[in-house]
Order: sequence, then structure tokens, then C-alpha cells
Amino acid sequence: MGDAVVTRRVGVVGFTPWSDMRAFAIILGAAATIFLTVPTSILPASSISVPASTQPTPRPDVALIVFDADTVLAEVKDTPAERSEGMQFRDALPDGVGMLFVFESEEPRSFWMKNTYIALDIAFFDVSFRIVDIQQMEPQTEDLHNSAAPAMFALEVRKGWFAEKGVRVGDQAKVVFDPPGVRIR
Repeated sequence: MGDAVVTRRVGVVGFTPWSDMRAFAIILGAAATIFLTVPTSILPASSISVPASTQPTPRPDVALIVFDADTVLAEVKDTPAERSEGMQFRDALPDGVGMLFVFESEEPRSFWMKNTYIALDIAFFDVSFRIVDIQQMEPQTEDLHNSAAPAMFALEVRKGWFAEKGVRVGDQAKVVFDPPGVRIR
């Protein structure tokens, strides 16, 4: 008795497996085009997702600001509320510790020392972390300290720190946001 050979045809009569795949790709492409042109206002919220690459990244808590052989460990303040509070009501600032203010754009900046009990230096940085201005600020004053040039970042440290370390206008800093294992307590 001979072996029986059973063949089964896949797909619709007249279609080969390759043409089935092409047809599927065409239908899938058409469906994607229709889906992408549908206004999002008529789609249920659960059907809209944000690709991982456009999801917000966690905001940094700390940064290391490196000037050649000297480094500042800085708290990062990057929201309007955080920047507004700044160093207010603090009694001490350890050497080598500071606060980095991060803004959304490079513009002229102004700071004051209302409710700030510590004398501070402030360095204003451009978008590439080049220092465009350094000023000294006395505690508990409402005098405005305006940047000499547009700035995207400002770093506050203990008064005299920049001069002691030889850090000047024009110097370039290297910045590392949220370095592993580094926290301010």
C-alpha cells in the first residue's frame, strides 16, 4: 500500500503565499494610513499612546559641575516654583556644594537675595556651560543681580568660592546630571 500524499492549499484560489503577504501588507498599510489621519478627538484616550522616545524623562535631582580640578555638587532646580524658592531660609552652605538653576531658554536672568541668609556667588552660564558672568550677592537684600549676557543656567555657591578656585568669566564647565550614586543629603 502506497503512502498517501495530502496537500493543502493555503489562501484564496489564485493567490500564492507571496501574494497573500503582499495583500496583507497593502491592507495593513491602508489601515495605518486611515488610523493616522483620524482626528485624535474622536479616538478613545486608551487608543492613544506616546512612543517611548517622546515620553518625559525623569528630572535630574543633582549635578556635578566640573571646573578643571574643582567640582561643585549642586541641587538642580528646574521648575518655576523650585527656582523661586532657591536658597531661601537656609542657614549654611557647605564648601563645594551649590544650587544649579536650569531654565528652558537662554535669556537675560535676574536674581535677588530676599530671605536668603547666606552670602553667595552666582555664575551665569550660556547654553554650552560657558560662564558669561559672575557676581557676589549679599544676604537678605532685594537688589537685582542681572546677568551680563543671556544665560540658560545659573550656579550659586558660597561667596568667594569662584575667586578662591580661580574660576572666571569665559571658563567652560563640564556638567554631569544625576551621576550614579551621588545624592545631596
